[in-house]
Amino acid sequence: MKGTILTNSNANALSVYRETKIKTAGQGQLIIMLYNEAMKHLDQSVALLEQYSQEKNPGRIEQIGRSIIKTQEIISELMVSLDFEQGGEIAKNLFSLYGWFNQELLEANIALDLQRVTGIRDMINDLRGAWGEVITKTSFVEGPQPRSGVNIAG
Repeated sequence: MKGTILTNSNANALSVYRETKIKTAGQGQLIIMLYNEAMKHLDQSVALLEQYSQEKNPGRIEQIGRSIIKTQEIISELMVSLDFEQGGEIAKNLFSLYGWFNQELLEANIALDLQRVTGIRDMINDLRGAWGEVITKTSFVEGPQPRSGVNIAG
C-alpha cells in the first residue's frame, strides 16, 4: 500500500510536535506560521474553485466555504495580534488591509470568485515574504510565550 497511514499514537505525536513548535516560536515566527497556514487554505480554496468551475459539483461549495472561512479566522488572528503601540502606522495599515482581506474573502465565498481568492493569496504571499526578510535581517529572536487563539494546525 502506497502512502503513510497514521496510527493514533503517530497522530498524537505529530499533534504534540506541532503544539510544541507553536508554543516555543517567537512572535515573528508565529506570524510566518499564520501566513503559511493561510496560504495552505487559500491554495486549497483555489484548487477547489478550479474543480468547481470545471465540474459544477455542488458538493464542492461547502468545502470551498470551509477553506475560505479558515483563512478568515487566521487573518482575524493576525488582526488581534497587532501591537498598535509599537507598530504605529504600520500596524494601523495592516489592520485595514486584513479587514479588507476578510471582506474580499467573504464576497469571494458568496460569489465563488476564483480571481478574488487568487488576488488575496498573492498579497498574503507577498506579506509572508516581507515578514521573512524582516525576521532574517533583524535576527528576530524571542523566547517562548504562551499563546491562545486560532488553531493553525488545521
